[in-house]
Amino acid sequence: MPPGRLNFYLDGSGSSSISIARPDGTGRADVSDSLPWEAFPVWSPDGSRIAFYLFEEGDRDIYVAGADGSGAANLTDNGDEDAFPVWTPEGSRIAFYSDRDGNGEVYLMNADGTGVTRLSDNPAVDFPYAWSPDGARLAFGSFRDGNLEIYTMDAAGSNVARLTDHPAADFAPSWSPAGDRIANSDGSHPVNVTVRALSDASPAWSPGGDRIAFVSQRDGNAEVYVMDVTYSYLTRVTQAAREDTSPDWSPDGGRIAFVSNRDHNSEVYIANADGSAQTRLTDDPSLQRGPAWSPDGSRIAFESFRDGQSEVYVVNSDGSGLTRVAGGP
Repeated sequence: MPPGRLNFYLDGSGSSSISIARPDGTGRADVSDSLPWEAFPVWSPDGSRIAFYLFEEGDRDIYVAGADGSGAANLTDNGDEDAFPVWTPEGSRIAFYSDRDGNGEVYLMNADGTGVTRLSDNPAVDFPYAWSPDGARLAFGSFRDGNLEIYTMDAAGSNVARLTDHPAADFAPSWSPAGDRIANSDGSHPVNVTVRALSDASPAWSPGGDRIAFVSQRDGNAEVYVMDVTYSYLTRVTQAAREDTSPDWSPDGGRIAFVSNRDHNSEVYIANADGSAQTRLTDDPSLQRGPAWSPDGSRIAFESFRDGQSEVYVVNSDGSGLTRVAGGP
């Protein structure tokens, strides 16, 4: 019997976990590191709006707000768990996870919350990761074959294809800008471009498609690296005594935003892709995570727990202009 839904846990400090279990409650396992936390928050393709999910009144709902915090709207106010919003490339619709029908599945809705369509239908948990650049295919994670694997389907939910087949969990797929490859896998012949499968994670293609940023523990703790896809030339971007994670490329491919604990607290930083000019953008004793560049490269959205609960903020790429977008009362 495969697991049927995700179970969320979050406390006021930002400590969080997500687990799966069978419908009868047995077989519980923590899958927090395998799920698309980086989908929070997510910029619309034109940079005018941000999609995110919040825990309020006993459940999680998906919201969309203007980048300046105006016009925040709850798109899934239904008493069920809704999470992991993923904009379509043209910005008119959002794929998301929901257990509204008693089982965790992938759904699609218009950007205003109307026109909800169920894309997946399986007793196991399914959740979305990323659209192909042309919007024709959606990469998603599923436990339908006993463990977490990567699949794709078309925009209508049909033509499901399994891309990975490994006893261990496969997750965090990242489409190449051309849409012809997914990081570490071509669907039929998985390619480990880093040669460190057990300690490398969070791959992110550069906008030009020639490099992949990722997190690796190959040197003892989690650091950000960049790999040249053609020649496998490796650049270590960060070198801190504590963890550096969650790399996200600037639209011009020149810089990388990331989260670092180097100052004994989780903060958002940026650096040039060669590791130079590392700059701390946030300074707060609470947890910050999930940095995401705006499409024009001028701002970075992130999640913060500075007011004791999950909230979305935007900051200019020079660290100025901190704006609270949504969250809390």
